[in-house]
Amino acid sequence: MSENKTDLKRSLGLLDATSLVAGSMIGSGIFIVTSAMARDIGSAAWLVLIWIVTGLITVAAALSYGELAGMMPKAGGQFVYIQRAYGRLISFLYGWTVFSVIQTGVIAAIAVTFANYAAIFFPFLDGTLLQSGSFVIANKQLLAVFSIFILTYSNTKGIENGKWIQLVLTATKLMALFCLIIFGIYVGLQKNTLYLNFDTMWNAYKTVQNADGTLTVTRLVGTAILGAATATMVNSLFSSDAWNNVTFIAGEIKDPKRNIPRSLVLGTLIVTVVYVLANVAYLSLLPLQGVPSGQDALSKGIMFAANDRVGAAAASVIMGNTGVFLMSGLIMISTFGCNSGLILSGGRLFYAMAQQGLFFKNAMQLNRHQVPAKALWLQCLWACILCVSGKFGDLLTYATFASLLFYILTILGVFVLRKKEPNTPRPYKAFGYPVIPALYLIVASGISITLLLYDTLNTGFGLAIVALGIPIYYLMLKKE
Repeated sequence: MSENKTDLKRSLGLLDATSLVAGSMIGSGIFIVTSAMARDIGSAAWLVLIWIVTGLITVAAALSYGELAGMMPKAGGQFVYIQRAYGRLISFLYGWTVFSVIQTGVIAAIAVTFANYAAIFFPFLDGTLLQSGSFVIANKQLLAVFSIFILTYSNTKGIENGKWIQLVLTATKLMALFCLIIFGIYVGLQKNTLYLNFDTMWNAYKTVQNADGTLTVTRLVGTAILGAATATMVNSLFSSDAWNNVTFIAGEIKDPKRNIPRSLVLGTLIVTVVYVLANVAYLSLLPLQGVPSGQDALSKGIMFAANDRVGAAAASVIMGNTGVFLMSGLIMISTFGCNSGLILSGGRLFYAMAQQGLFFKNAMQLNRHQVPAKALWLQCLWACILCVSGKFGDLLTYATFASLLFYILTILGVFVLRKKEPNTPRPYKAFGYPVIPALYLIVASGISITLLLYDTLNTGFGLAIVALGIPIYYLMLKKE
């Protein structure tokens, strides 16, 4: 059958859309980043508060996105919203950043995390296939590339394939996380670990491990606490990202004017509760502080969990070494499911860009399964290149700030479009408008400014990646 169809098939319901929101959010971050955050802030209360604030910001953003999704239930989601509010250039810069770094970089990072945990079960993956100077291709990188290829191939076979993979894997990891939370808090309450962690809960310290193995501990007071909390919030924000991916597949969701807003709120709310409770479970099982040379999970604490695998360390307290393997298996399932959702949705954004003449023309074609297969394979190719290059980690650090800026622009678009298009039908209106969207803008802008001050190098690189899209945009216009 010819591959020239351009109309997507609406076949996903509310459960499917909510599954995509939650599944795309829950990757590997919740099992890892708490260790780095503990070293940055050194306070149980501040740690939990950062996760709560992250969740509130995410839910507030989702509530605002619902209005835009109801107005514009089209494939491409955020790209479409930005174009409607600000025009083609700004929307292209968003799409460019998503393709070059945000979506593909996250896919690469999650695929490598999947491979890293697979190496626990298959030690030969720690080997190196090819090395030339500083350039290395490890066996784990090849597994990461293979996982991206398999998930891309599966998603080219129709939306039903991606839908069922997402539903099954999201349900599996949510159930496993709830088990970790329930047993973690239950076992932890039999001891006094939680009490000790919250004994001096607001005393904040930054802990740095020096090259010689010694520790430098710095007390944080006043504005230094705010700076450290904001800087380390990048970790929790990254772990809570990708919730907006459901808007990319709006063209395949039934009754999108109702189901997209609902799925955004339900999905982000579920994940927020799970993330906060998971951190309470960690604090119930493990001391916040520890030493790098500790012989077991308890002596290393949350701060120095082996390879930052705080989820595995917590599981080991409950079930010993068996817990480590079970948690590693859970993270493999979690990352695989997360990437399935990211790959599925990302291709739809590039499909929407191609329809506007802002991406490779062939990306707008659908195959016989009514899927933008060529857009999916282009995404696959670039994500695999990032996997092999090993540079995705740096790129993601740069892109987190850029991603936050585009969230701010999109929610500001709610105000812009209320003024520009007051008579456009809005099946769903932003909850708490204008207060909740305005609070999001204030908080997110404050975080952005603080990041500019405290992490100038990485934020500067993030802005440079976005700015690089400007000459590319004008080159594309000349070819039209």
